[in-house]
Amino acid sequence: MTAGTPLLVTFTAYLLLMVAIGFLAWRRTRTFDDYILGGRSLGSYVTALAAGASDMSGWLMMGLPGALYLTGASEAWIAIGLVIGAWCNWKYVAGPLRVYTERAGNALTLPDYFTHRFADESRLLRILSAVVILVFFAIYCASGIVAGARLFESMFGLPYEQAMLWGAGVTIAYTFIGGFLAVSWTDTVQATLMIFALLLVPVFAIIGAGGPETAIALIEQTDPARLQWIGAGGVVAVISAVAWGLGYVGQPHILARFMAADSLATIPRARRISMTWMVLCLTGAMATGFFGIAWFAANPAVAGPVNANPERVFIALSELLFNPWVAGVLLSAILAAVMSTLSAQLLVCSSALTEDFYRGFVRPKAGHKELVWFGRAMVLSVALLAIWIARDPESRVLGLVAYAWAGFGSAFGPVVVLSLFWKRMTRNGALVGMVVGAATVVLWKQTGSALYEIVPGFFASTVGIIIVSLLGKAPSPQLQARHEQVQDTLRESGY
Repeated sequence: MTAGTPLLVTFTAYLLLMVAIGFLAWRRTRTFDDYILGGRSLGSYVTALAAGASDMSGWLMMGLPGALYLTGASEAWIAIGLVIGAWCNWKYVAGPLRVYTERAGNALTLPDYFTHRFADESRLLRILSAVVILVFFAIYCASGIVAGARLFESMFGLPYEQAMLWGAGVTIAYTFIGGFLAVSWTDTVQATLMIFALLLVPVFAIIGAGGPETAIALIEQTDPARLQWIGAGGVVAVISAVAWGLGYVGQPHILARFMAADSLATIPRARRISMTWMVLCLTGAMATGFFGIAWFAANPAVAGPVNANPERVFIALSELLFNPWVAGVLLSAILAAVMSTLSAQLLVCSSALTEDFYRGFVRPKAGHKELVWFGRAMVLSVALLAIWIARDPESRVLGLVAYAWAGFGSAFGPVVVLSLFWKRMTRNGALVGMVVGAATVVLWKQTGSALYEIVPGFFASTVGIIIVSLLGKAPSPQLQARHEQVQDTLRESGY
């Protein structure tokens, strides 16, 4: 459809608000530490919602509802796996990572943490982990740009190429200007908007379909298989869906939020806020897709666009169920989901290029102002690369996200977890774990197997780390002593 005045006004107001927040954050950004990690100053509420919003991208508003609409209840296993994985990440990784990154050279990025954690004077860990971040985040950023393009394409009748540029433009602007604080503050606003939209749309879809019982009957009449918890893929499909939860411990844009918390004491309250938000959002997203089946079965005359592209189900329901002013607010939530994750990913890529390549190898003595401006230039560079990857109008959001999620989960997840809890882990073990994890994901993807590539990738990385670490020389007494000090701090704090 072509957008009317209400949609234009709503979208414009929302985008201007995001840019304004970027300028406010710019006034608080004085050093490079501020630009890429906010000076470790985030309280529990901002930490919680920033972690949630940066995690739940356009995939939450488009990919997951689309999967439920297309396949039915069997896709809910993805959400179940994500909730379990996110809770474990908050419970067992967030606190230790916050303490360890501060003790290990006040590390600002994951590559920086790995380097100091294992005293890697060769800097191979820094190079390899930064390369993994750039490769998989380029794909991940592309998924956000595709989701934004779909929204602008649908709302404003723009060609895909123009829609892609408009969808990415404002996100690039406020990330470029305000850095980490802008990303975190806007994430908080965006997370609030997302939960409002995801609770409202499915309720009206159920009412519009005649109530829960009528809706279930319509779904069964349309396709009884969509009510089955185990679909055509069988147990392998369930394992693959639940395995999404493994990816949390390796996502740099989420782990960065833990590193930026103002203290260890912030983490437990942030976990409770974030998990409540996440469960409500995932429930709303699944209900939108699932009960969207019933609503469009009752209104087949308008089901054509959604049947052609199920990832449009939230967009279509927002347009059809609400007046244009309310629809504008609801559809801004999709843009919020896209922008929150895309901005976090752009910033992590920029941080890796600036901290781990530019300052690490080119300009070790560069001043804060120089590093901030180089970081901004890298935001633009990575964004352009992601736009190039997303140029194919046939790209699907869920497919791009799944590949990048598996890549990070397998390459970094086992390395992060074992580095926090196993003092016998070595630098070579970390190197092998990253290489084996990333390579397994890439190679497994080519086999066309129904098993999600994060399962063999995570397992192979873990085994590689353990074998190489045990066969190699034990870490130095100094490294083991620091590890014990971190564990003592965590025990004293109740972890």
